[in-house]
Amino acid sequence: MKKTKLGVLISGGGTNLQAIIDACQQQVLDAEIAIVISSDATAYGLERARLAGIKTLTSRLEGDITSALQSAQVDYVILAGYLRKIGPELLAAYPTQILNIHPSLIPAFSGKGFYGLKVHEAVIKRGVKITGATTHLVNAELDEGPIIRQEVVHVLPEDTPESLQQRVLEIEHHILIESIKDLIGGNSSCVH
Repeated sequence: MKKTKLGVLISGGGTNLQAIIDACQQQVLDAEIAIVISSDATAYGLERARLAGIKTLTSRLEGDITSALQSAQVDYVILAGYLRKIGPELLAAYPTQILNIHPSLIPAFSGKGFYGLKVHEAVIKRGVKITGATTHLVNAELDEGPIIRQEVVHVLPEDTPESLQQRVLEIEHHILIESIKDLIGGNSSCVH
């Protein structure tokens, strides 16, 4: 039986990418990562992919990204810390197969300008008591696609944006893997 092929888009360190790589190597996901594409040539996530023997590409051009995903016969596209808005060409190629992870409980602290540490800074500044992470399908609007999973993290009085980011990241890794399982049917073996 054909393995589900994932294309992972990144822009930074690639900790969510590493969680997917680990889940494949531990046979938690019935999928393989066919390609990792970064919008930033200096992203450490590219090194994580290379170390795992995964094909990489650096591009910000939607046509190149779409072509590379299609050439790799990708079934699902996973945005794992990808800091660019998905455009119409990629959405047309994968209308219901693009999954994003966001470090808040959407709709709170989401949309334009809310990414990375900026989310956690805003959470602490606002004084909310809970935050978390959300996975959702991608549509034409930023962070507005159908929600797949959410999980809560309590904001502690002593939290800094950095400490909160680390605790939310742990939740991100968990719900990202569970959401990919949801997409591909919950099977439990993976070969890279």
